[in-house]
Amino acid sequence: MVVKQKQRGPTWSDVKSKVVNLDHKQLIQIVGDLYRLSKENEEFLNARFGVLDDPLAPFKKSIEESMYPDIYSDKPIQISRAQGAIRRYCKAVGDISGEAELKIFFVECGTRFTVEYGDMDEGFYNALNLMYKEAINKILSLPVEQRDDFRERLEEIMKSSRNIGWGYYDELREDYYEAFPEDE
Repeated sequence: MVVKQKQRGPTWSDVKSKVVNLDHKQLIQIVGDLYRLSKENEEFLNARFGVLDDPLAPFKKSIEESMYPDIYSDKPIQISRAQGAIRRYCKAVGDISGEAELKIFFVECGTRFTVEYGDMDEGFYNALNLMYKEAINKILSLPVEQRDDFRERLEEIMKSSRNIGWGYYDELREDYYEAFPEDE
């Protein structure tokens, strides 16, 4: 019996071995090509190099369009697209406060959508609950003096979800008071 060996595709190591031989001008050209190649690359590089007054703005726009789409344009909710925006920001900048902001914004948009337009499905609420927990973890890793505004927003999300089904409110409430027992 003949065993076929899997052909592996190129890896970053393969590409890196070529990149190290490029000169400065060639590297600038490649970064420029990547910048123009996609909106995601443009957002990533703008955030990485801090060229925008508000580096969160393009990521927030993507999250809002994905989690609170215009219902009259027949655009669907795109949870994975919104999550991708957060991941791209995290890779580009690695700022804990910015990550917390985007994660809370994700949950705010999703909660606002369901409050205004009606009940969603279990997967939708699971994604919101998971992001809420991730936001709490980010906030708790910040210095105490930077937590209050975020904590207030998390509390507002929890309170606004009181009449939402699927156990959404119950889980938010449990997570909130576990993280901030002094508020109970």
